[in-house]
Amino acid sequence: MTRTLTRFLIEEQRRHEHATGNFTALVNDIRLACKRIATLMGKGALSGALGEADTVNVQGEKQTKLDVLANEIFIRTNEWGGQLAGMVSEEMEQPYLIPKEYPRGQYLLLFDPLDGSSNVDVNMAVGSIFSVLRCPDGVTEPAVEDFLQPGTEQVCAGYAIYGPSTMLVLTTGRGVHGFTLDREIGEFILTHPDLRIPETTSEFAINASNSRHWEQPIKRFVRECQEGAAGPRGRDFNMRWIAAVVADTHRILMRGGVYMYPRDRKDLAKAGRLRLLYEANPISFLIEQAGGRASTGREPVMTVKPESLHQRIGFVFGTRAEVERIERYHREYNDFEFKAPLFGSRSIFSSPA
Repeated sequence: MTRTLTRFLIEEQRRHEHATGNFTALVNDIRLACKRIATLMGKGALSGALGEADTVNVQGEKQTKLDVLANEIFIRTNEWGGQLAGMVSEEMEQPYLIPKEYPRGQYLLLFDPLDGSSNVDVNMAVGSIFSVLRCPDGVTEPAVEDFLQPGTEQVCAGYAIYGPSTMLVLTTGRGVHGFTLDREIGEFILTHPDLRIPETTSEFAINASNSRHWEQPIKRFVRECQEGAAGPRGRDFNMRWIAAVVADTHRILMRGGVYMYPRDRKDLAKAGRLRLLYEANPISFLIEQAGGRASTGREPVMTVKPESLHQRIGFVFGTRAEVERIERYHREYNDFEFKAPLFGSRSIFSSPA
């Protein structure tokens, strides 16, 4: 029998003797928010919502009109149900507390309402990313520090991808499952149960325009991939880059690969480019539940204790063996490289930088 997302959630709920149904209701509300955004995305230019808004987000980045609308959809769809104590978003500076006219719940919702929004105007895949944490006991009006939990504390994470079809991919800590939106009945149907990342890959994703800023371990990894069958890896690789982490994540879950948005030297004040709470942690939960690995390049992402709501971090994830290779390359290099050949880092396969 066809398994809808609602049925899947109820079956999972029945595994827990003391479940109240609140978590099931929360995920159903997130599902509804994603459906509403999918409808908006599907209208394209007909929605009248393409282009930039006259606003910037907390990071000082220009927002698109759809960034603002998607953020509003997430808030309005999830604020009233009684499952949440508060929300934080990539688009908001401070936590959003549940209005007093609505009941408070025991969960916290963290989300990137529209990842890859710069792709919308050229009709490429974009998505929404979400993460659910437990609110600390006794807290009814969560403060910033209540959201600063490591990724290991997540009880649910997932994303919706708005492409040729709309899919919602999630984990509750028991594997990763993909649901495809059947537009005729308006329901997500389980189409990709128990997703597992292949153990080998010949694909990697990285923004090559930043290559001059990369640290030596990343340069080494990419160079060895580019050398193909004649190089130390002994096989040819293809490079992929969509500029939407949801789309790159989805490709890796479906057919393997490794994604790199590492710390670099373009801005030494930043430890990376992607947001820990809204992108790196939820994607890491999914990837590791699917048998892959997610890392800063030096340590597992989900063990990092967040220091601020909008903290950025270097992010490498995908096929486990490839991520572990990148981590090994980081261990073999010093933090700072020198131009002088005498001090250049060497390996059997590389010459000094």
